[in-house]
Amino acid sequence: MNEQNQPKSAEHSVNEVERSDAPRRQQDRPRRPQFGGRRPQGHGPQGQGGHYRGGRGPRGGYEREEQGPDPRLMELIQDAEQKLSDTHVPLRLENLSPFERKQVHQHFERKKPTFETKTYRDGENYSLWIFPVANLRKFAEDKAKEALENGQDVALPPMSKYERFIVHNFLKEMDSIETVSVGEENDRHIEIHPKRFGRSLRRIVKKIKLF
Repeated sequence: MNEQNQPKSAEHSVNEVERSDAPRRQQDRPRRPQFGGRRPQGHGPQGQGGHYRGGRGPRGGYEREEQGPDPRLMELIQDAEQKLSDTHVPLRLENLSPFERKQVHQHFERKKPTFETKTYRDGENYSLWIFPVANLRKFAEDKAKEALENGQDVALPPMSKYERFIVHNFLKEMDSIETVSVGEENDRHIEIHPKRFGRSLRRIVKKIKLF
């Protein structure tokens, strides 16, 4: 008997059925909804709603439209800069969320060395301090010149530990003066002493009398 007239095996029959059913199963699959332009609310990342740009991003996901800066936060930053423009006294900002503190910090970080920011914790509360470093250095320099011109000690107003660090570090470059911190707690401040031969001589005499 010729091979053409031989009956097909069961294996061939099954393969033909599978091949004939494949297109049908492909058609029966539910099609994914196609979103064009903006995606409906409630389908954002992690179940959040939001507007999406048309098309897919580089990783295959829909891109979220970037939101502009918070107007209230920008107003707060501008107000802080205005208050600090003509003073050496730091400004304290309270009742800010972690995100808001980060935004303020990043803004003034770009303005170094004019400003410095520090976050301090008091229990469960956080305060963001903005230090006008440039103005503080100018204030300390003017007081140092005053001490040299008058030949007398000059006491600066009470300052925080970080402010005193800035002043000490800045004025140490001036060989004709010396700075010391005196006082306790909230009254602790810096005194600027002009270096004089008479002062050194009196110290030597005082040490000699002790022996």
